[in-house]
Amino acid sequence: MNRSEEFMELEHRYGAHNYHPLPVVLAKGEGAFVWDVEGKKYFDFLSAYSAVNQGHCHPKIVKALCDQAQTLTLTSRAFYNDCLGPYEKYITEYFGYDKVLPMNTGAEADETALKLTRRWGYKVKGIPENEAIIICCEGNFHGRTITIISMSTDPDSYGQFGPFTPGFVKIPYNDTKALQEVLEKHGDKVAGFLLEPIQGEAGVFLPDEGYLKTCYDLCKKHNVLFIADEVQTGLARTGKLLACDHEGVRPDIVILGKALSGGVIPVSAVLADDEIMLTIGPGEHGSTFGGFCLAGKVAVAALEVIKEENLAEKSEYLGKIFREEMGKVKSEMIELVRGKGLLNAVVIRPKNGKQAWDVCMKMRDMGLLAKPTHGHIIRFAPPLVITEQELRQAIEIIKEAILSFE
Repeated sequence: MNRSEEFMELEHRYGAHNYHPLPVVLAKGEGAFVWDVEGKKYFDFLSAYSAVNQGHCHPKIVKALCDQAQTLTLTSRAFYNDCLGPYEKYITEYFGYDKVLPMNTGAEADETALKLTRRWGYKVKGIPENEAIIICCEGNFHGRTITIISMSTDPDSYGQFGPFTPGFVKIPYNDTKALQEVLEKHGDKVAGFLLEPIQGEAGVFLPDEGYLKTCYDLCKKHNVLFIADEVQTGLARTGKLLACDHEGVRPDIVILGKALSGGVIPVSAVLADDEIMLTIGPGEHGSTFGGFCLAGKVAVAALEVIKEENLAEKSEYLGKIFREEMGKVKSEMIELVRGKGLLNAVVIRPKNGKQAWDVCMKMRDMGLLAKPTHGHIIRFAPPLVITEQELRQAIEIIKEAILSFE
């Protein structure tokens, strides 16, 4: 048994079996690359589900973490500290919102947004108590809590985890008429509409151009909050700071996570203006670690890196190269290439019994890591710090891996 097998066996024996990882054991990361325990180098084309947009172990972000870790790590919110206020000022001015509510994980941030939406619905819109409706989309992925899976249409997410939280209406994604029908029928009781600007876990499913703006306008017409889950699509991943920026839409509530820390520690945030945020008072919501000292310093550094290194512009430029080059590949296995910025997917058509997993295993053997979603779709999302030369090298590996099945 080699070292990789030993580590995989330990996880299998002592850990819950709630993941099915690609069989590779990573021990080091830098920029767009990772190395396994045997020392083999790989292109990382998953970026921890877009958590390491700034690249693995970015020196500026790691320095912010280490410097603060030697001074003060956690106070809880029972007291003030000298990190949280400056971070809150920085992030609200960065995105143009009145207030931020800091949390840790994407799921917690989604839960926070749901609570804010319901509270706003009761206190501001005047919906009768316990009658608020939140509209969500089929094919969504917002996290794993009981309430969030109550919105899911994926049996793997919700199967045998019921009973579920009521108050959600599910409509097809990329269907403005469905939204309009629900709003016209139940608009007086609808508090918010929650969606991913691009559905990530569903396989990088892009809506039609104009979809977000039309949905936003419908929400405004019916006095409903437009809530964008930008945990995976935000922070320069799609070629803009937020994916909603592609259509000039300013959500009422923005949910951020993942790359908000550059993958160093769990940091998430909910952004909104005072009319929404101040509906929650002291003692009504929070988290021991939400907005802790390390988070404040790390998030500021992570956000500074995005601006200083022009990662949104870089993502836009490199993403076009990726889709153009992949579109040239002559293979029956490639059914479709789609994406925005450096959030892309290739839909794989099975051939001779070989599927997306087999392609990913072949790419692993050739020095590139990616992972299938829904069995037939491969996401390709490298760290945004990848150079054009590195991207082109990676594209050649992907091409060769797919063509090896011809």
